[in-house]
Amino acid sequence: DILVLSNNKLPTALEAKISEFITLLWDLKLEVGHAVRTVNECAQIGRDDLTVATNLQEARLLCGSEDTFQALKKVVLSDSFWPSETFYRAKIQEQRERHARYHDTTYNLEPDIKSTPGGLRDIHTLSWVARRHFGATSLLEMSRYGFLTDAEYRELVECQDFLWRVRFALHIELRRYDNRLTFAHQAQVAENLGYVGEGNRGVEMMMKEFYRTLRRVAELNKMLLKLFDQAIINGGATENAEILDADFQRRGSLIEARKPALFQARPETILDMFLHIANDSTIEGVSPPTLRQLRTARRRLNKFLHTIPAAREKFLALCRHPNALHKAFSLMHRLGVMAAYLPQWSQIVGQMQFDLFHAYTVDEHSIRLLKHINTFNNPDNHAKHPICCDIYPRMQKKELLIIAAIFHDIGKGRGGDHSVIGEGEAYDFCIEHGLSKPEAKLVGWLVRHHLLMSVTAQRRDIYDPDVITEFAKQVRDEESLEYLVCLTVADICATNPELWNAWKRTLLAELFYSTQRALRRGLENPVDVRERIRHNQQMASALLRKEGFSARQIEVLWQRFKADYFLRHTHTQIAWHCAHLLRMDDPNKPLVLISKKATRGGTEVFVYTKDQPALFATVVAELDRRNFNVHDAQIMTSKDGHVIDTFMVLDQHGEAIDESRHAAVIKHLTHVLEAGRPTKIKTRRTPNKLQHFNVKTKVDFLPTKGKKHTLMEFVALDTPGLLAKVGRTFADLNINLHGAKITTIGERAEDLFILTSEAGGRLSEEQQNELRDKLIEKLSDAVTA
Repeated sequence: DILVLSNNKLPTALEAKISEFITLLWDLKLEVGHAVRTVNECAQIGRDDLTVATNLQEARLLCGSEDTFQALKKVVLSDSFWPSETFYRAKIQEQRERHARYHDTTYNLEPDIKSTPGGLRDIHTLSWVARRHFGATSLLEMSRYGFLTDAEYRELVECQDFLWRVRFALHIELRRYDNRLTFAHQAQVAENLGYVGEGNRGVEMMMKEFYRTLRRVAELNKMLLKLFDQAIINGGATENAEILDADFQRRGSLIEARKPALFQARPETILDMFLHIANDSTIEGVSPPTLRQLRTARRRLNKFLHTIPAAREKFLALCRHPNALHKAFSLMHRLGVMAAYLPQWSQIVGQMQFDLFHAYTVDEHSIRLLKHINTFNNPDNHAKHPICCDIYPRMQKKELLIIAAIFHDIGKGRGGDHSVIGEGEAYDFCIEHGLSKPEAKLVGWLVRHHLLMSVTAQRRDIYDPDVITEFAKQVRDEESLEYLVCLTVADICATNPELWNAWKRTLLAELFYSTQRALRRGLENPVDVRERIRHNQQMASALLRKEGFSARQIEVLWQRFKADYFLRHTHTQIAWHCAHLLRMDDPNKPLVLISKKATRGGTEVFVYTKDQPALFATVVAELDRRNFNVHDAQIMTSKDGHVIDTFMVLDQHGEAIDESRHAAVIKHLTHVLEAGRPTKIKTRRTPNKLQHFNVKTKVDFLPTKGKKHTLMEFVALDTPGLLAKVGRTFADLNINLHGAKITTIGERAEDLFILTSEAGGRLSEEQQNELRDKLIEKLSDAVTA
């Protein structure tokens, strides 16, 4: 910003010259804020505007009258301009509001280097407060006034230098002013700063250091401002202390150590402090002097806390404490105690994943997972998490779930399978902390298989009895199933707030209850498929007869259907479909139905029509055109050549389709089906955010022992029209599609398709290779389409 300062109002001719000067700067692409004011105007505006007051406080003379500049400084430095306490309170409020705009977290995926919590503005705020009170013009001067210790000064300078380098590299890359470190530029900025590695390793290394720097700045900012408030603004006045034990006392809502070197003398007492916090509902935080002592002790530790036997007892006590999940662990992480306790935790601090799926760094995600487990204790959350809210309160060994949560992602960023790495480390942790071998094995198993339930529910056909049997064999018993479902739900919710919806809740519930029944029945007694078909037919027939249809009408219709139809639909779905089919005047015309109530957490779209080329591609292209997402599809053909397809659909927000849109969807789908020819796939331009991710198209064919179909697993960048293109490729190669499980994970589409050859059997190796090649060829230009 440039201030043109004068003692008196300037003549018109001089104002015109100043205007020409500012215009010249703009023509040179130098974006500057500017003002033309007298000293009195600066004083008047500055008293009313905090931003102006702050800018005037930092004013430097470039050229001109030294006397006029000194007159301004005299006004700005006077107590009447902005009293130190008033300025401090205003700056604290300004910082709170700024942090709130960034959701009060240092872990934004596309952070603003200047304004995000822990960014340069937090350092500026410290400087402005110290400048206003002491007259300190630099971080070094702040240390000389005792506002910073020497170690804190060096740390702030180190953090500031790093943030400056990242900001400079970003501006060089952009060739313009912008402080947002977006996905579009993170990789190039990392490369320019020398962070290199295979795949996304370079950008993840830079962002890890970036997030760690933000945490350090945020911690220092919070501690120093509290110290300033307590020691200077309040003149050292404090409330009376309530003694908690020989080592700690509570003063107001803050806990503090009673001895100045307590943590250095007996490091295990750090965990005692958090046990007090968990025990006492009135304690809301740690006093500033104790925070400073903790920071000093943390840096002087010569071994990790878990190596101290007394510390292990206290950590396990925290894992068993009913209040630790919402009161202790988050604070322990924020104050660096989790990293000081576990060497593995110190490795995931700030560990980001360069994708759109994980909304948080690994450490922040793990803490959010612990917090989410705690919500299972609240009956108010029963509607959102019915199974977990039933299980968790009666779980006997909650600490096993807590330890599994701490370790579930702890192997990330080290190469290899993080689940396998975490399994061994979780087992060793349990044994070291005195748990039994069976308990340690259960925790290790949970860590090893923490993705199993989610993957099975979302990417396997959970209505296939063989899939349930195989999953139940891996789970082994009901206790493991109950621990696993709680860990799975909390993991999904903590990964990204937008992931959890009624559709996922229904999928996991169906998998849970199907597996529970299989375990109770005994794995040696699998479901009789014929019995399930008979049951569904009997129940559906009863519903249809209540609507006035005769047994003969039902029988004639059902003779056209294959057995698989009655196996893969519920009796209520069968009755709904058949009631409309039986009422049709012309059975050769298309029929499109949409469920009025959410079914399995989504909207069911039922399509009945004469089979035609590329029908799946036609339907999904029409749904995609209306911004609907297909998550599941059952593709069947009747004995007389009609398709009986069911699609589970959600809108762009992950919710069931609003009923007000049903009529339009039915109308347009019916129109394209009546046309009887493949519809043109209209693809929208790939969103800019997706263009910066490199997801290699991958096609794998899974073993299907004893099955007459082929399972194809497909991974690609989730570009517009992707599903329709895949469906068209199946049609072009005369491959029959029988089912699809559609999963979007951030920028990645991870889908499963059930396929047969034109003759009705499994795809040959030659057909598989041809399909793989065609899909990769067709999607190679998806990003630029």
